[in-house]
Amino acid sequence: MRGRHSDASFMYKRGPSKDNINDFDREGSSVRLLNGKDIGNPSWKRSLPHILVATISSFLYGYHLGVVNETLESISINLGFSGDTFAEGLVVSTCLGGAFFGSLFSGWVSDGLGRKRAFQLCALPMIIGASMSATTNSLWGMLLGRLFVGTGMGLGPPVAALYVAEVSPTFIRGTYGSFTQIATCLGLLGALFIGLPAKEIVDWWRVCFWVSIVPAVVLALCMEFCAESPHWLLKRGRGAEAEAEFERLLGGLHVKSAMAELSRSERGDEADSVKLSELLYGRYFKVVFIGSTLFALQQLSGINAIFYFSTTVFKSFGVPSDLANICVGFSNLFGSVVATMLMDKLGRKVLLLGSFSGMVVSMALQIMATSSFASGSGALYLSVGGMLLFVFTFSLGAGPVPGLLLSEILPGRIRAKAMAVCMAVHWVINFFVGLLFLPLLEKIGAGVLYSIFAAFCVLAVIFVKSNVLETKGKSLQEIEIALLPSE
Repeated sequence: MRGRHSDASFMYKRGPSKDNINDFDREGSSVRLLNGKDIGNPSWKRSLPHILVATISSFLYGYHLGVVNETLESISINLGFSGDTFAEGLVVSTCLGGAFFGSLFSGWVSDGLGRKRAFQLCALPMIIGASMSATTNSLWGMLLGRLFVGTGMGLGPPVAALYVAEVSPTFIRGTYGSFTQIATCLGLLGALFIGLPAKEIVDWWRVCFWVSIVPAVVLALCMEFCAESPHWLLKRGRGAEAEAEFERLLGGLHVKSAMAELSRSERGDEADSVKLSELLYGRYFKVVFIGSTLFALQQLSGINAIFYFSTTVFKSFGVPSDLANICVGFSNLFGSVVATMLMDKLGRKVLLLGSFSGMVVSMALQIMATSSFASGSGALYLSVGGMLLFVFTFSLGAGPVPGLLLSEILPGRIRAKAMAVCMAVHWVINFFVGLLFLPLLEKIGAGVLYSIFAAFCVLAVIFVKSNVLETKGKSLQEIEIALLPSE
């Protein structure tokens, strides 16, 4: 084994000459056949433990998004800002601000330190921030803790998307990519259920923050035993280690073909040679534009406004807020599970088109509920049914697909940094939708506002149909070759 790795290391150090790449191609072609038979797909069981550890970061992302939903009232009473809506808003929005800055630096962190170390670095501010929030006796201590947590939240999702795409076997990459969305839903539901006693038990909200430290520590420790991304290793000139990690993830029979395919796209590109200007124009502009627009349309569809407003809608019909949150949470989870089963069967583009189309129909139902034609029980069924259907159809495609699709269509040379830029767009629009939703609701009314959201969903259908490439069943290298023009 050592001799083989030494040879591989020597071969990669010689540089990306055509002869070397052709040699690897020939080796990769021969390894696909064993005794004249196709060796088939690698076992999904080898990579699954690594994927599950990575999705803990998505669980933490969902948990910290939802942890203040049930606890905000008791937090405001204990810390002395009860009735101050601006302060309550800061407790929520400070986390989003931290996430924006975390996402901005995620690409440089994951390219500079590697995917494993980026996960561990993401867990650190979550541990520190949760500890600060759990022990504070002032609003400023809570805000500082939420800022730390938000930084980890911004760092985690883009790194998780990169890692899952780069270590997953091609035939099951879509399914594994959906695991991050399921983990986020489980985090939201976990925060909801753990926060239920907060209204009855004094200082229970502190327990809710302490609990989040456990999965963060598990992520940091378990990631030490997970595989590093072979893509990142090869990009750093560590070919022998990349081969060893492929063997852990795919099995010995698939190592040469995987390395051959990877070498065709990497060609010795240096991770630290990517400049921000390269992402904004030239041959990379198209893929960065597609990714940023997908995330923008995801947020402009109104999904977070629906989450924010769902409790109010349910309450107006006499439904308790706890039950409302549970219904929305399970609708989100159920849709994510269905998406996992369909991702590698129907494909990313089909799910996106179906998802945004379903969201248009859902918004139409809610628009009808606000009109004068609906009243009483009819308005209840249309509004509540439309809201749950909206969350369900969102989780089928518009929720899980953009992050997975971006990690697939972005070329290896710019993948981490371009993902950071696209995620920053996501957080900026997320922030402004949350900021402007209630003022717009008061000024123009729910019907007009829902119509605007529906229009963005229609625009998303048109954009996806015209610009999104189907990536189902294609390797990352095949996708890169199909999307990028020749230099």
